[in-house]
Amino acid sequence: MNILFVMEHRVNAGNTHAVANYVRVGESLGHTIAIYGEPQSSMPGVRFSTNVRSFNRVIYLFESNLHQRKRLQDVTLLASVPREHRFILDADAKFNPTIVIDGYDRNYQSDRERTEWLQFYEALADRIIKPSIAPSDDPRVTTLPFFGFNPELVVEPSSAPVKRYDVLHVGHNWWRWKDVVGEILPALERIRDQLGEIAFTGLWWEGGPEWAKTSELEPAFRTDVDALHRLRVQTPGPVPYSDVIRTMSTGRVNIFTQRPYLAHVKHLTLRYYEEFCADTIPLLMLETELAEAVYGPAGRELTLPGRVAEKVLDALRRPDHYRQVVADVRRYLVAHHAYTRRVEELVVALDGEVPEMLLEDPR
Repeated sequence: MNILFVMEHRVNAGNTHAVANYVRVGESLGHTIAIYGEPQSSMPGVRFSTNVRSFNRVIYLFESNLHQRKRLQDVTLLASVPREHRFILDADAKFNPTIVIDGYDRNYQSDRERTEWLQFYEALADRIIKPSIAPSDDPRVTTLPFFGFNPELVVEPSSAPVKRYDVLHVGHNWWRWKDVVGEILPALERIRDQLGEIAFTGLWWEGGPEWAKTSELEPAFRTDVDALHRLRVQTPGPVPYSDVIRTMSTGRVNIFTQRPYLAHVKHLTLRYYEEFCADTIPLLMLETELAEAVYGPAGRELTLPGRVAEKVLDALRRPDHYRQVVADVRRYLVAHHAYTRRVEELVVALDGEVPEMLLEDPR
């Protein structure tokens, strides 16, 4: 099968990195997969193409800026590929009814915004692919994990950077305050005298952008600067995408959080898998059922809700035990989430069938 991804390709973005794996692995399986556009010197080895007619499937990887594409390019794509062979990958989890979680995190700010998004979708395709493990009752939707685990990226202890932190969180302060301010920081405060250095690496931990103060997105950037200072939490700036895994490897423990809305709809991202490439002990602010569905039975032992302080201390005191748990998770990821399997699932879905993995019990 020849598959063309139409997307906003950025060398430091997770979605682009995932598609690069599809290009690489697809070729080994006899498929031609490319990103629409001219070759990029910053992305050697990734196939690009503007020869739309040589592809029999087109996937619009739908992110926030994709609808701003040039209309002339869209006309060429729409005229060359039949509608039944065009698909939308819902990378922002927008193809949903309006959902509000905990009274503050929502996928749309208004009905008008939702209508506009759905119009973008409907103009391009009838078929939607969701990177999720939650089945859908909508006949237009196919759910696939989409993102995968690349064991070649695993940082071995022998080549890992020096550990600088006992506890590390790598990610921006974007819809994180419920978990961070409501549970993680209070738990760390109770055990602060038993911990070494702590860092939250990313944007907006010391406060959101100025424009957010007068916008509907102000809740997305809420934080507790006083608590961060009181707990001596370092807040270095963001790191390039290419440095995320090695940065996580500087922490003995890494805490993984996800936006509440995305966790609610079981929306997967590349970070689910990056955490287990780093030389660290990932602890997950995920419900145990979701963790097990993605990571297998061993994932349950790494979950944090309701026991943050206890799990952090236990991981620091018994690193050998937790390294074995992480090894068990990695074996499960290789068996169930390798990109070879991801490509095969995608090809089946683009042929209009239900991928076999979706019929399995995730437990």
